[in-house]
Amino acid sequence: MADLAADLADHDKYDAIIVDEAQDFADSWWVPLLRALKDPEHGGVYVYSDENQRIFARFGQPPVPLVPLVLDHNLRNTRQIHESFKPLAPTRMTSRGGEGAAVHFIPTADDPVGAADDAIDILLDAGWAPGNIALLTTGKRHNVQVELAESRGQVGYWRTYWDDEVFYGHVLGCKGLERPAVVLCVNESAAHDRSREKLYVGMSRATDQLIVVGDPALVRDIGGPAVAEQLGI
Repeated sequence: MADLAADLADHDKYDAIIVDEAQDFADSWWVPLLRALKDPEHGGVYVYSDENQRIFARFGQPPVPLVPLVLDHNLRNTRQIHESFKPLAPTRMTSRGGEGAAVHFIPTADDPVGAADDAIDILLDAGWAPGNIALLTTGKRHNVQVELAESRGQVGYWRTYWDDEVFYGHVLGCKGLERPAVVLCVNESAAHDRSREKLYVGMSRATDQLIVVGDPALVRDIGGPAVAEQLGI
């Protein structure tokens, strides 16, 4: 990639490059990125990262000096959703979102995926459009996601994100994405190294309505007592 970037003609290079989710950017990836700039000395590089969403084992650092700016206002989520995952956030953040519906927690230890499917039906019956809803899992992928990926391939599966249908995804693949209504299915068998980060990412994908489904003891173990209190556990 670095060699290909270096051989690009100037008209194929970029004046500026934006890197999102940079906490998951590997060291070796920075070299081809910087070589793709028209002007390596004065070209624009804008990097956005959230260390508390580092859910891949990569620990790269930009090889150029950057001016750090802390973004401490949450504009995406309603106040109710923001308050539910605020204990998981790495820094103190102020909610600038509007008022919304209460966050709901559905306790189930036996069949979280089945309970999440039922929660989708509740949202649809309440008038939510299918294209505004996502069901995200933290553990094993939902059967619908597996079937779509197998039948359509990864490209075809991701095209369904733009369909007017309920989107089925995994938290690891949905960083940076959002839906007005999200059902987060905590279907892990136990807390793991990345469980807390996945819970944080999953809860923050909803802009207006959030439903969390899972074993109360497991959610408390992953999120801690402050998150459990916010969810009414």
